[in-house]
Amino acid sequence: MLTQCDDCGKKAANLAIHMRTHTEEKRFECNVCNKKFATNAKREVHLRIHTGEKPFDCTMCDKKFSQRGNLKKHFRIHTGKNLFECNVCNKKFATKSIREVHLRIHTGEKPFDCTTCDKKFSQRVHLQIHFRTHTGEKPFGCTLCDKKFTTSGKLHSHVRTHTGEKPFQCGVCSKSFSRGEHLRIHERSHTGEKPYACTLCDKKFSVPSSLKTHNRIHTGQRPFECDLCNKKFSASCHLRVHRLTHTGEKAFECTLCDKKFVTGVSLRVHLRIHTGEKRYDCALCDKKFAHSSGLRTHLRVHTGEQHYKHECSVCNKKCQTSSNLRAHIRTHTGEKSFECSVCNKKFGESVQLKNHFRTHTGEKPFECVVCNKKFSRSSYLLKHQRAHSGERPYECTECDYKCSEAHGLVVHLRTHTREKPYECVVCNKKFAQTSNLRTHQRTHTGEKPYKCTECGKTFAHQGSMKVHLRRHSL
Repeated sequence: MLTQCDDCGKKAANLAIHMRTHTEEKRFECNVCNKKFATNAKREVHLRIHTGEKPFDCTMCDKKFSQRGNLKKHFRIHTGKNLFECNVCNKKFATKSIREVHLRIHTGEKPFDCTTCDKKFSQRVHLQIHFRTHTGEKPFGCTLCDKKFTTSGKLHSHVRTHTGEKPFQCGVCSKSFSRGEHLRIHERSHTGEKPYACTLCDKKFSVPSSLKTHNRIHTGQRPFECDLCNKKFSASCHLRVHRLTHTGEKAFECTLCDKKFVTGVSLRVHLRIHTGEKRYDCALCDKKFAHSSGLRTHLRVHTGEQHYKHECSVCNKKCQTSSNLRAHIRTHTGEKSFECSVCNKKFGESVQLKNHFRTHTGEKPFECVVCNKKFSRSSYLLKHQRAHSGERPYECTECDYKCSEAHGLVVHLRTHTREKPYECVVCNKKFAQTSNLRTHQRTHTGEKPYKCTECGKTFAHQGSMKVHLRRHSL
């Protein structure tokens, strides 16, 4: 029997329970998040948010729901009955209220204001979730660990880190993901879609976070600060990598040469030294590069662009990066802070020390895939590989000369410029190469480092010794 409410005229089977909608009495409390409800039934439905229970299955698809009403609304998608259509984009919705919320996308309406920070939202639930950033409230706790979350969705995603479940599969490559949004982002790698465009330049991005990070290039904003050295970064991932420079941790090890790296990306790039892979092709010539940075640097040969923004205050030399500038400044200060533990020799850069240390260990981790010859430095391997390929990537702009090493081109260019930067401190004679200066200095010192193995005669020049050795062979 239904009883009519004197306050609102509605009829209810249980008038006492109905009256609580007027008195706002809520006697049933959730033992997880302390939220209160007017009836025990509503509390039981709410508890499913914490437990993840979804007892109502759709018979047409694999979707599950925590409430029978939500299942009924969902079922309309399959039947097509009683759907509410958006008059702007013709999208259809199971309920009128959902359509009204959707319409705010087109109108830009955000009727729900945060009273703490003036931020506005199109949906009340988004305001409630946002407000937890001010209160610190995290009502959704994981039953497998002590982690807590601001939304049930984040809790469900987190639980999959324990179960290993990846229910979202790519229809193109079958890769699986634990979150639906990760699948949607991944799918853009197949479609090439980049829906997030920078309003200040023509760059586009597949995810909004990448656009947000990119915008800091224009604003100069660096919100992520290292608490050890106060260095600032535009992206949190850059800060995480930087912190490892303080701890010295290098978790990613090369299985071919035992070299270790701070990031997995650095390891993957390093492996190309061993494989010889060059995946970055120049669109203007036939050159290929192992690193994207190498391609960018090379392209400036075609464009004539100069990108050396870090200038030395002593000699005005310009460097591409701040780290290159710091290394260059040590040539002026003479600072050598990296010392060999075997012979106490000191170096201005850590990489110079690493390369030097191999002269003691005999280690040669870089192997040629063609002839199996091994080298102590990757640069030596790269030069050697050109002996097999015949590649001479360094071309003189004044004549047809080509060479396999950058230094060889620098020395050659001096034949055109007549530049002789190396001066003898004894007689002020100048030379185009350091090797020529060293050979000349022996005329002052009397040094003769080349010794004949047959008769013991010594020579100042290697060429002179070779001529002499022919006399023994006659």
